[in-house]
Amino acid sequence: MRYARYFLLCAGFLAPLAGCKSAPHKAETPTTPAGLTMTTANGPRLYVSDEVSGELTVIDATTMQSLETVKVGTRPRGIHASPDGKTIYIALSGTPIAGPGVDGDTLPPADHSKDGIGVFDVAQNKIVKILPSGIDPENFDLSKDGAKIYVSNEDNSAVSIIDIASGKVEATLKMGAQPEGVQVSHNGEFVFVTSEETSTISVLNPATNKITSTFKVGHRPRNVAFTPDDKLAYINAENDGTVTLVDVARKKVIKTIHLGKPGLVKPMDVLLSPDSHMLYASTGRGGDVVAIDTKTEIVKGEVAVGRRPWGIALSPDGKTLFSANGPSNDVSAVDLATLTVKAKAHVGGSPWGLVVLP
Repeated sequence: MRYARYFLLCAGFLAPLAGCKSAPHKAETPTTPAGLTMTTANGPRLYVSDEVSGELTVIDATTMQSLETVKVGTRPRGIHASPDGKTIYIALSGTPIAGPGVDGDTLPPADHSKDGIGVFDVAQNKIVKILPSGIDPENFDLSKDGAKIYVSNEDNSAVSIIDIASGKVEATLKMGAQPEGVQVSHNGEFVFVTSEETSTISVLNPATNKITSTFKVGHRPRNVAFTPDDKLAYINAENDGTVTLVDVARKKVIKTIHLGKPGLVKPMDVLLSPDSHMLYASTGRGGDVVAIDTKTEIVKGEVAVGRRPWGIALSPDGKTLFSANGPSNDVSAVDLATLTVKAKAHVGGSPWGLVVLP
């Protein structure tokens, strides 16, 4: 999506099981060992794409101390790690950011020479090359063997398939307008790609490199989370303030989970817990991360994390959730047992997405 994350709604958080509002939680600042650096920090690390500054921020996930910022390119958004964790891929785009109400015709023209997927070597801590990606890459996912990248081309209403070894785009498939979220199934046999403008999901077959079907979901779907058996998919609908539950085989919405008033709550990302018992959704301008019990499909609680939370990720032990809060220029660490923010880390330029490496 082109919109910069300017909006906020400073909400409190619900007690996890009580369903009642409480005062906003004030994050504590952790005690950080003096002189902690990239070489001395031993715990898990967060790698955060900063859309406005063009940087990748590295954060110690234990202390929530920012360790380093690295320039990676123009408008970094989607970010994912290779299966072995040695490489991080970052979507870069030369299309200018357009805020809400801004006439796109008044902006400078897109510079598609800046479009690509940055290849960041974790050991070297730098971008080592940029892969072609198609026009205006926003988000993507990797094949299960890490050999291919499926990337949404927002300006081109298409999804491109990149062969990493050859460094070439092997196919570009037209689909619904403003594609965004891309999710490969656990078994690797199909890929869901969301279309914001047409409110559809395109189903891509990796074996044939063809889109085999398209079906309707809620208004402005953004991202997808498959259950481990790939039978169900949770897909957030930004303009409805909901998450839809989809029967994958039938390609049909079977339930709608309401997170709040449409317009005030605008779901951005969805993520399942390791045991699939809980679903977490960031709510954009709602300012919260919402926790949903997947057995009952009922909202069990929410926590105020910052201004317009976008990407979310879990710690390796599944006990902490991290959210990238764009206009806050920070990342929140949420204790999932209590649904409280236990720490925050400052980042420099509108954080969009994040990955956690152990």
